[in-house]
Amino acid sequence: MSQDQPRRWIAVVGNPNAGKSTLFNALTGLRQRVGNYPGVTVEKRTGTAYTLHGEAIELVDLPGMYSLSPRSPDEEIARKVLRGESDGIPQPDAILCVVDASNLERNLFLVTQVMELGIPVLVALNMVDLAEARGVRIRPGELSQRMGVKFLPTVATRGKGLVELRAALGQKLSDPGERRWVMPPQLATAVGQIAAAWRDALPAELGAEGRALELLAGGKDGPEGARKLAAAWRERFREQAYDWPAAVVQARYAYLKEMLGQAGVGHGQAHLTWTDRIDALVLNPVAGWGVLAGILTLLFTSIFSIAAYPMEWIDIAFSAAGGWLQGAMPAGLFRDLLVDGVLAGVGGVVIFLPQILILFFFLGLLEDSGYLARAAFLLDRVMHRVGLSGKSFIPLLSSYACAIPGIMATRTVEDPKDRLTTILVAPLMSCSARIPVYTTLIAAAVPAAVMPSWAKAGAMLGLYALGTGTAFVLAWLFRKKMMGGGSPPLILELPPYRRPSLRTVALRMWERAVIFLRRAGTVILALSILLWFLCNFPHTAEDPTERLAQSFAGQIGHALEPVLRPLGFDWRIGIGLVASLAAREVFVSTMSIVYHAGGEEEGLVQAMRSASWPDGSLIYTPLTCLALLVFYVYALQCLSTVAVVRRETGSWKWPAFM
Repeated sequence: MSQDQPRRWIAVVGNPNAGKSTLFNALTGLRQRVGNYPGVTVEKRTGTAYTLHGEAIELVDLPGMYSLSPRSPDEEIARKVLRGESDGIPQPDAILCVVDASNLERNLFLVTQVMELGIPVLVALNMVDLAEARGVRIRPGELSQRMGVKFLPTVATRGKGLVELRAALGQKLSDPGERRWVMPPQLATAVGQIAAAWRDALPAELGAEGRALELLAGGKDGPEGARKLAAAWRERFREQAYDWPAAVVQARYAYLKEMLGQAGVGHGQAHLTWTDRIDALVLNPVAGWGVLAGILTLLFTSIFSIAAYPMEWIDIAFSAAGGWLQGAMPAGLFRDLLVDGVLAGVGGVVIFLPQILILFFFLGLLEDSGYLARAAFLLDRVMHRVGLSGKSFIPLLSSYACAIPGIMATRTVEDPKDRLTTILVAPLMSCSARIPVYTTLIAAAVPAAVMPSWAKAGAMLGLYALGTGTAFVLAWLFRKKMMGGGSPPLILELPPYRRPSLRTVALRMWERAVIFLRRAGTVILALSILLWFLCNFPHTAEDPTERLAQSFAGQIGHALEPVLRPLGFDWRIGIGLVASLAAREVFVSTMSIVYHAGGEEEGLVQAMRSASWPDGSLIYTPLTCLALLVFYVYALQCLSTVAVVRRETGSWKWPAFM
């Protein structure tokens, strides 16, 4: 392809749990870009893939959906991208449909809709290994012949079929051709008239029949003549009490059932699978809670025990860097800025990167394995008691990593009251940015020799439980007492258990590491330099303690101390509280600068343990540390969270309420 020609865009679509994102990751690797669609906070994931001939193509991983009739903002965004109506992304040149080979009839329902867009389609029959293990006969050649689009078998988690897929993406794909499912006569007449009016007004546009069905369903986009015809037919169907949407669904499934039978695709024999055996344990009303508690305990224990080694290496590296700078540079303000400002501030946060990566590693394993959907099902009864749906579980769980994607994930919650309640309580889920604060304060409260790793994990779990329990209480108050109404029943697909793709999990960890380090290199670096300046100027004293007390930051802290003193907080803690409004982890970097810890975790903890009031009594007593921990459990996460809540709710009322 000529360098002057634009790259082809290919949209990747599919049902949730069909392995769409895993296949996208396998094709693009680290050549991915994550952002938001213009005007909304729905995540946009694009990436560059290469065909066998080296041609670069752009892939866009659309949100999972069951139908082109949108029921959520995510599905509406996907529909707009496929129609070429999304700013920043051209209409796709082709569509890669990823289907679960073990559940073809339901997955191909979406394919029949996508084929009506008039855009070339390629179908990836994913998870064929799982289908074959269940005794399902897969015949890609027969399916290709009968549906008019190419089918390729793949196993994304193992890389099977990727070579053939890259080869197909490099070829010119054929258009799907005419519709193959049979409409009821009355509906066919209506769609034919509306489609003809569309073609008359826009003869160059493809997919007129699909557009006609959208207009019939109440769509607003299209030529005036076609819209008027659709409105007239819609009114006629209403007067006749003709449920045409149900007729369309029945006609599509009737076609798929007959076609799959003719293609020789078997359904296999019903038998007890490994998924059934595992579900008997993890979905048990008693044993299931024990499994969930065990998984959470393992997660938090790992955050302390496994992460201790890489954290120590990072600690040593920053300590060595500080020592080298002190020996290589002449004494002066610039050296102090680098050692006590930049290294202390940034190093005090970067040291906790291993703990955050371990959190995302476990979340990735649980999601890819299929367990998270079971946890949502298990918790649905509890969620209903507090006035929420089980669908709120995934957004709330995501908020343990970061409240921003958690709040964005509430777009999958259809009920507006459930969605608003979930948004309001999501910040009470302790995010990964609080891990540095929690671990530092727990270590400052009790020496490591007294408190082993499992006890620290228990303390951490208690903090998470405190935030979660409070969130449930507030959700009950909001939903039952203030908003009223009940939650809709949970309809949830439980995917089969799968071996997690370590490649996919590693890519997610890499994304989070890049985001975290970028934040450390921008926001935290800038705040560290600002805090160093505030802690060192005006330069009226040589003694570091006196200079800090008389500095701009010291003046702010002393002004706050009368308010904070009843809680056991001194003016230095006040400086950290104010600084952490921008980001919670900034509290640790601030304390590193205030106590001249040089970015070393152990040095900061020792400095905090020895800090005292003028009368000689210790500041960081266990009660003071507990008060600080409770404060950070309940404090709103960061200014970015406030901005996202305002954007999602469309008003400053709810951020102010929070």
